[in-house]
Amino acid sequence: MAGAARRGGPGPGTRPLLLLLGAAAVSLVGAQVTSETKEVPENKPANIPCLAYRSSWSNPRIEWKFQKGSSLILFYYGGELTEPYKNRVQFSPTTIRFSTVTREDTGKYICEVVGDGSQIAKSEVNLIVQVPPSKPVAHVPTSATIGSKAVLRCTETDGSPPPTFRWYKDSMLMPADPKTSLTFRNSSYTLDPATGELIFDPLSGFDTGDYYCEATNNVGSPQTSDVVRMEASKVNVGGVVAAVVVLLMVLALVAFGIWFAYSRGFFSKRKDTAGKKVIYSQPSHRSEGEFKQTSSFLV
Repeated sequence: MAGAARRGGPGPGTRPLLLLLGAAAVSLVGAQVTSETKEVPENKPANIPCLAYRSSWSNPRIEWKFQKGSSLILFYYGGELTEPYKNRVQFSPTTIRFSTVTREDTGKYICEVVGDGSQIAKSEVNLIVQVPPSKPVAHVPTSATIGSKAVLRCTETDGSPPPTFRWYKDSMLMPADPKTSLTFRNSSYTLDPATGELIFDPLSGFDTGDYYCEATNNVGSPQTSDVVRMEASKVNVGGVVAAVVVLLMVLALVAFGIWFAYSRGFFSKRKDTAGKKVIYSQPSHRSEGEFKQTSSFLV
């Protein structure tokens, strides 16, 4: 299949897919792989070498692929650059050159070289486009109960490489281990610089304060979040008791209302009068101008 694709047998619509499958199949057989990492500031030019290229090989075929996450894209294939790289990239057998790179260009660039004598070589370059962090967001509960677990989070989505995080309380840098600091030794927390999580377990009254976090990745200046105050408070026992008393009073009033309604017959069924007998007597005669009761109903 790979040979047919190189000869241009399939139609234009299927050729890229066939070449991708063919190249992948060839590259799995005994290819020598080299790998390196390059970091380039955003909006600057970038040169990505093809270390797999061998000038001594006869008529080598070169293919480039771009991998980002689970996505794999043909980059250079069949002797030409694919869209949308044609107007952004210059190709040579040993290098591809970006006029400028953006954060979307971060990923793995794979160069595969196949010679006529079944020689195979492959090289990879992990390109990291450097982007300074943006202003992080500190997710801090405004109040928490002493003795419970409190989780504070710092998030930032633009930095490349991903930033690391630090936390400050009342403008003082919090150490990774509170027991190493006289200022924070009465606190019990864990701090993860990679994820930005600050976890108090358990929370103490000492932990009340103003918190903010900082994101840095050595590209540009560190960025800090807004300040958020957290109050560590005891459980309000009086308030809980009062709420329970009020609830019991409401339930008692409801029960009394139901009992009173039943005692007054509001919920009893009306008596059935369908079986009652009615006796009616027809008057025998009535004189004109005179009225008196001549009929009666007996129930």
